[in-house]
Amino acid sequence: MFAALMHEPLSDTELRRYSRHLKLAEIGERGQARLKVARVALIGAGGLGSPAALYLAAAGVGTLGLVDYDSVDESNLQRQVLFDTASVGRPKTQVARARLEALNPGTRVVAHQIELCAANVRALFADYDLILDGSDRLGTRYLVNDACVLYGKSLVSAAIHRFEGQVMTYVPGRGPCYRCLFPTPAEGMVPNCADVGVLGVLPGVLGTIAATEVIKLIVGAGVPLTGRLLTYDALELRFNEFRFARRIDCAVCGDHPSITAPSDPPGFCTLEELRRVPLISPAELAQALTAPRQPIGLIDVRERDEFEFGHLPQAINIPLGDLEPRLSELPRDQTLVFMCRSGARSLKACALARRAGIEPLQLAGGLLAFKAAVDPSLAL
Repeated sequence: MFAALMHEPLSDTELRRYSRHLKLAEIGERGQARLKVARVALIGAGGLGSPAALYLAAAGVGTLGLVDYDSVDESNLQRQVLFDTASVGRPKTQVARARLEALNPGTRVVAHQIELCAANVRALFADYDLILDGSDRLGTRYLVNDACVLYGKSLVSAAIHRFEGQVMTYVPGRGPCYRCLFPTPAEGMVPNCADVGVLGVLPGVLGTIAATEVIKLIVGAGVPLTGRLLTYDALELRFNEFRFARRIDCAVCGDHPSITAPSDPPGFCTLEELRRVPLISPAELAQALTAPRQPIGLIDVRERDEFEFGHLPQAINIPLGDLEPRLSELPRDQTLVFMCRSGARSLKACALARRAGIEPLQLAGGLLAFKAAVDPSLAL
């Protein structure tokens, strides 16, 4: 796969550091020399990116590009092993670069403190041989897949959800892409870890598997996960494999592709937009509902079945996926408060509404926080 990579001789220090690799016939000095000149971009320096980056740096990958726009939050520390308590509040890529360079000074770490989007993906990918996607946003996953297909980059894609995870590999001309398996995104239907939680050790399992795939592709050893989706269930401690083929009608890698350039997903919101959304605490909302200075409009952006199971009185249900075409229905003479289960979906809903000139508030912490602080009887 990477036969065209240049070979550089290993120094005495490198011969000692990578001695256990050199004893493997499948890697040896030639494979280690390939790792030394390889350039790998990691999309996301979070749960999946942390173990993957640590092991790729330790393995001797020559250049690692870390793409992440976020800063370390205390809630990250349960699973994002690149960071420690002193890292909280600092940019993830800067903290990660220092950690990885301390682990292996021979690895060049490039911090891309940017939010990946259609406007910058081509220039970014041009500097790398292979992409490892550990992003936590479904739209980003499709953007990365499409860019890899269009620009001829190999891709290892990993994802996690609660106690489960999956990994697959795309190699140009050798197998199907992510869209062959999942043709269209269902952004509002896949809650992130902020909504539903995630087992702390889960990304360690999937991140190291993804790193293994990267190393295999670079050194040319073993059989990659092309045309195979590897799934892992931590509760059952079970791996399964699902085989799938390239679709001739795939929108990006099919015989007559309709996607000819990367694009941002519908309803895409930048992190900067999300950070500008004003919040209202559960206690403040409860007080405003009791003695409102002006009418309060409650907009619940969860799915219909979630809403029907339990919601705040007088709340109107407009699922996130339906919000954009229905923004004109929102009353302009009320203080609007958007809410969901834990706050992730309502945050995006607020950002979309602000684009249309509406200035809603977001219920901080979502209905879970309201239940804990105000109304324990609320069914969720």
